[in-house]
Amino acid sequence: MSNLKEGDLAPNISLETDSGEPFRLSSLHGKNVILYFYPKADTPGCTKEACEFRDTSPRLTKANTVIVGVSPDTANAQAKFKQKFDLPFTLLADTDHKAAEDYGVWKEKSMYGKKYMGVERTTFVIAPNGRVKKIFPKVKVEGHAEAVLAAIA
Repeated sequence: MSNLKEGDLAPNISLETDSGEPFRLSSLHGKNVILYFYPKADTPGCTKEACEFRDTSPRLTKANTVIVGVSPDTANAQAKFKQKFDLPFTLLADTDHKAAEDYGVWKEKSMYGKKYMGVERTTFVIAPNGRVKKIFPKVKVEGHAEAVLAAIA
């Protein structure tokens, strides 16, 4: 369980993308990165969050910023989610939730009295030097993309 703090070096991530390609976070050095962890593709909250990022992505691109979404879904599920909502950014398949654990967002959750492990919706803004610039824990989806944009600007 990681206790990542603002100013820490962002743990490198090496995962499969929605298109089945290998992805390394270190390949984005020199850019701002919005690394956002979400619980499950194509569920209401995650869809809303992804669509907000989609809608702000032109402004983020202008700010030398790359958006990367991560969830425990398979690459195939990520590809369907991306296609269905026309998401212009990379989604990563963290099927063994190693990245979520490295970033400290793999937490015990509870629904209908049942306890289970899952991703706590969290966004990390990573500076061009690879350090964590800002952490948005326990994200409330509404207006989140705008708040992230403001943190980069």
